[in-house]
Amino acid sequence: MTGNGDSRAVGGGAARTGAAPRPGLRQPLASQGRAAADRLAYRGPSACAAAGITYRQLDYWARTGLVQPSVRPAPGAGGQRLYGFRDVLVLKIVKRLLDAGVSLQAIRATAEALRTAELGELAQMTLMSDGAAVYRCSSPDELAELLRGGRGVFGIAVGAVWSDVEAALALLHAERVDTGEQVPAEHPEDELARRRHRVIG
Repeated sequence: MTGNGDSRAVGGGAARTGAAPRPGLRQPLASQGRAAADRLAYRGPSACAAAGITYRQLDYWARTGLVQPSVRPAPGAGGQRLYGFRDVLVLKIVKRLLDAGVSLQAIRATAEALRTAELGELAQMTLMSDGAAVYRCSSPDELAELLRGGRGVFGIAVGAVWSDVEAALALLHAERVDTGEQVPAEHPEDELARRRHRVIG
């Protein structure tokens, strides 16, 4: 991502399998692709809850350009920012990198690369860092090479973060980007019922 790491993106998003969703319930974004992910937006409080950050962090990162909402920036005093799925994914990854002590310069470069990568590639991407730089690995061989070179202190499987964010957002209110229509949050029992159905079926 930054430094001397591989800049090639990993191809292919991971699709989830299972029973078809009932009408009115949100189908997992990973199985719908980029178009579906781009159709829903989330207000600041929902983005914070899903990313595990405070509203103060969200506001500061938006004002400093670290992670800005791609759907709708705040139009002025009292305006509501709207974040897309990718934005929330980047917010959560930025939080993890900051907690790990990665340099702000490397985090800025990583956030920009995550914003411009194909959405389908993100689910298969692995980020490695030595604290000073962040590297993107596209194969086990590249991962092993980074570890042998002492550049991989910790890693982030973007697909795992994707799943966490997706599950969190499903329980939060959203709105449709094109119409502004409110999309109600799912109740935890809905997800539990679907999981039971998949096990029984």
